Amino acid sequence: MDRRGFIKQLGLAGAALATRKSIALPDTPAGKKPNIVVILSDDVGYGDLACYGGTRVHTPHIDGLAKSGLRFTNAYSDAATCTPSRYAALTGSYAWRHDGIAILPGDAQSLIKTTQPTIASVLKSAGYATGLVGKWHIGLGDGHIDWNGEIKPGPCELGFDDAFFFPATADRVPTVYIHNHRVVNLDPKDPIQVSYTEKIGSEPTGKEDPELLKMKLSEGHDGTIVDGISRIGFMTGGHAARWKDEEIASTFTNKACEFIEKHKEEPFLLYFTPSDIHVPHAPMDEFAGRSACGIRCDTINQLDWCVGRVLETLERAGVADNTLVIFTSDNGPVVNDGYDDNSTELLGDHKPAGPFRGGKYTIFEGGTRMPFITHWRGHIAPGISSALVSQVDLLSSLAALVHQPVPPGGAPDSLNELPALLGRSQKGRDTLVEEATVLAIRDERWKLIDRSQRPGLHPQPLKAREDIAVQRIMKGHDYPQAPLELYDLQNDPGEMKNVAAAHPEIVDRLRKKLEQLRRQGHS
Repeated sequence: MDRRGFIKQLGLAGAALATRKSIALPDTPAGKKPNIVVILSDDVGYGDLACYGGTRVHTPHIDGLAKSGLRFTNAYSDAATCTPSRYAALTGSYAWRHDGIAILPGDAQSLIKTTQPTIASVLKSAGYATGLVGKWHIGLGDGHIDWNGEIKPGPCELGFDDAFFFPATADRVPTVYIHNHRVVNLDPKDPIQVSYTEKIGSEPTGKEDPELLKMKLSEGHDGTIVDGISRIGFMTGGHAARWKDEEIASTFTNKACEFIEKHKEEPFLLYFTPSDIHVPHAPMDEFAGRSACGIRCDTINQLDWCVGRVLETLERAGVADNTLVIFTSDNGPVVNDGYDDNSTELLGDHKPAGPFRGGKYTIFEGGTRMPFITHWRGHIAPGISSALVSQVDLLSSLAALVHQPVPPGGAPDSLNELPALLGRSQKGRDTLVEEATVLAIRDERWKLIDRSQRPGLHPQPLKAREDIAVQRIMKGHDYPQAPLELYDLQNDPGEMKNVAAAHPEIVDRLRKKLEQLRRQGHS
């Protein structure tokens, strides 16, 4: 096919897609664009909320959001780990297309190019005030980070007007907050240094000084001790800037509420990314020891409180009726993830992944099928949706909501699934790709795991810590692995019976589709 024919065919495909997605958008108050709040929680599994079947957790605010909104049963993160899934959600590009997108250290270079469109930059172009509050973990800087000076590029160079965040995860150094380009409360007489290759300074570590820990280790996480908890990596300095773990949830939530109050008179995007329920589990006193399934569930209850505070602020600011709220999680659940906090022993019969197999780090449904709730009073009818949607679709869908085009070449894998997100259609995607250490593709019924397909242009071997985590999740289960695994999710949502041998035509169809998606570089 020549170039002219290809362009014509591409145009016909686009017209067909536009026809399928053509739908009247909601009416909003005259001259007012809808506010958008995206709440991206951390390591919350499909079964970790009461509205998704959790019986030992207390999540009334999230449950209320689901009861008066739309609860999705076939919604996915791009990946079973946080860095790639967050990259995909913000950019609308599958992370598995790119090299180097794995779980990043806290001093990693920015993964997103400043020329790439993001949810924030597209909505900013539409006249929105844009704010990030919470965990970042997509890299900072251009290869060398000066923690004592301006830290850029970062969220502000990617479309956020205001950003209050920490660089990576709560179990990684540096254990400090950053506001826009600078570390908060940094004393210039006590400069920060960070290393992920060797110990620096003379501060105690979990490996050398375990008697100083208030939380024991199970494996790894034996670097510098901060606030009685040892982390991944080493740091020295910045003592006045270091956080207290039990205050992280309230600090981020207060900042999120402040952003809403500050921008209530103009359209805004709040991208709120709480640290909960990622390790280390260090809940506030109000939640510690209060759940029926241990400290991990204490932090689930705390997360619900954070969501409740944001919803109450929207009401108090008088903008709740004109705000689309989306709640989801970055990847599936993990129970013991480096700290010996009795999470496993106290879990009881709580099932973090619900009816699904696996969890964080794994290619099975427990790793990527997410709780996903959309709520917009008066615009989204309460209910349950089985539409197949992915977080990678957020960029194009939100751009459609505010009538803002995505720049050419941007968001190559993001589809406009706004009708499904608003409950106007039960039809979502035809297919989507899931990522862990290998790739899988699913359609409305079938899922194919192809272990010959690995993320990246130049696939890398599994990291030791990820390998340990996968083995731990699978321990005690009969989970044989085959080069090709086909599961009938309609009749076997737990992926217990590999039916690849019985359906070679379906295997062939899905393999070809996955190869096509990989080869063409976009969805």
